[in-house]
Amino acid sequence: MLAQSEEALFFVVDDEYSGERLDKVLARLLPSISRARLQTWIEQGAVTVNGEVTEKIRLKVSAGDEIEVLEQPSPEELAFKPVPMDLDVVYEDDDILIVNKPAGLVVHPAAGHWDDTLLNGLLARNPELKNLPRAGIVHRLDRDTTGLMVVAKTLEAQTDLIRQLQARTVKREYWAVVHGEAPEAGFIDEPIMRDPRSAMRFCVGQGPRAKEAKTHVRLVDRAYVDGVGQTPLTVSWVACRLDTGRTHQIRVHMQWAGLPLVGDPVYKGKMSKLPADCPLSLMKRQTLHASRLGLVHPRTKEAMQWFVPAPDDLAQLMDTIGFGPTDEPVTVFEK
Repeated sequence: MLAQSEEALFFVVDDEYSGERLDKVLARLLPSISRARLQTWIEQGAVTVNGEVTEKIRLKVSAGDEIEVLEQPSPEELAFKPVPMDLDVVYEDDDILIVNKPAGLVVHPAAGHWDDTLLNGLLARNPELKNLPRAGIVHRLDRDTTGLMVVAKTLEAQTDLIRQLQARTVKREYWAVVHGEAPEAGFIDEPIMRDPRSAMRFCVGQGPRAKEAKTHVRLVDRAYVDGVGQTPLTVSWVACRLDTGRTHQIRVHMQWAGLPLVGDPVYKGKMSKLPADCPLSLMKRQTLHASRLGLVHPRTKEAMQWFVPAPDDLAQLMDTIGFGPTDEPVTVFEK
């Protein structure tokens, strides 16, 4: 027989289920829940038999056994679950908010990150965003890329911002520290597609699946660090502006140009080996920071712009190399 308490599902095994596997019994008693999902609950320790937590899917149950099941939310339910977190909001009004995203924070819920994303944090801070597609998010940054993002607070603002992005009038400027000697100025116009050799990577390519991708690059500074055997290695600080916003665009384009980002675990390129004490070896994520964001306010039509300095880990690396200052905007695109 089955009964539901406020906290769990509880039942006592009848004779007809005696000797059957735990997961099969639960599947028969809870037909609205898939067997695969029930097996996951068991493995997560959400099921007890006679008061003892069991993670054994194939456990044989007996008549009279008392089984308690703590219902677990599905990934889809978690995806739009408000989760309080500290967000660095640098600007907010009735229509938009500007967030300074830290490294390590995923923007949208996906496999492995259903309830610890920027979207979850935004829903906790601004519950009204639940009424908007993607909680008002109109563009994204990679998990370990830091910096500025705009979030719409109304459907009208979201529609307008998407149109600005499509018209390529939103100014998105990034800082990157790259291996190699970057030129004073460059423009990379190379389509990007999924890498056929890896589901996690993208690459420059041609064909029906390749998408237009355009990146403007300007040199800010160059420096030298000691490589293996104290051989000097050139490192460049570049600013990048996007005409398009493809996944991993700057990382892919800079690798293609022979200037892979320092610390990038995916798009490493053919860079020289680094000694363990080299400051570049200490960076465990891509050195990419969305430093400036400019747009037209969706309601007032005022041109607005924001800047955030490099985060601590990147600022420390750049200071060690000899780059700086990193707490004020650079003007290479205004020259």
